[in-house]
Amino acid sequence: MAYIDYYSILGVGKEASAEEIKRAYRQKARKLHPDLNPDDKEAHRKFQLLNEANEVLSDPEKRAKYDKYGENWKHGEEYEKAQQQTGYTFYTGDDFSDSDFSDFFRSMFGGGFTQRETRHSGRRYRGGDYRAELRLSLRQAMQTHQQTLNINGKNIRITIPAGVSDGQKIKLAGYGQPGINGGPAGDLYITFVIEEDPHFKRLGNDLYTTVNIGLYTAVLGGDATVDTLDGQVKIKVKPGTQPETKVRLKGKGFPVYKMENTFGDLIVTIKVEIPQYLSPRERELFVELSKLNRS
Repeated sequence: MAYIDYYSILGVGKEASAEEIKRAYRQKARKLHPDLNPDDKEAHRKFQLLNEANEVLSDPEKRAKYDKYGENWKHGEEYEKAQQQTGYTFYTGDDFSDSDFSDFFRSMFGGGFTQRETRHSGRRYRGGDYRAELRLSLRQAMQTHQQTLNINGKNIRITIPAGVSDGQKIKLAGYGQPGINGGPAGDLYITFVIEEDPHFKRLGNDLYTTVNIGLYTAVLGGDATVDTLDGQVKIKVKPGTQPETKVRLKGKGFPVYKMENTFGDLIVTIKVEIPQYLSPRERELFVELSKLNRS
């Protein structure tokens, strides 16, 4: 049975950190996803192997087992134990069957892939768990909404509460791999990935943004228009406002998870734009002002 170099598939070294593995997986998954390559069987095969490599190397126990035995994995005691278990988990965002994973993976980690062997034992086995990522924009994450997922050919409609966080996980009980010999089905674990927004940074339930004002507004005071996630608001700029001044807008931040009508704050950093080009008259006035300031 051919040994598969999972590190090479992900394009990382054996000393790669968990974050480097996660980043490498995401980059390659974007390019190889079946939705972007519907008629490319080779891309589909590579995507399957990519998921397989990520499942092993993102799990500390599986990675340690893989690193320890390498190409001699089939002689290890751990592999014999693995083939007696069915509680493995794997990542998939698509409808993959057992045949979609390599013989190396099935033999190495056992679990649901040994159903043919365990079915005749008469014992009941719980099905394996599925793991998937669901990507949301910041604006999607701020609203309670529904999405439909396709798991093993079944459409599952889930409600996503407003305020979910990047990396947050939810469990859908019974939506994993079917059990063996009447055993219970496994579960589906969904991890939310909140994409970065070009205008807002989220820290907890607070949002951070910037607004540019002119020099004259900073000196004399006035109004400034600030973008929020649900529209625009005006803020008062005090005379003599300094660059990098922060203004906190209560309740204009991110919704608090599962707490209706409760929001964080929006912290606005004021940026002062200095004129680059002055007319002769403007320059004269600034010179006069500077003389007055020195007197």
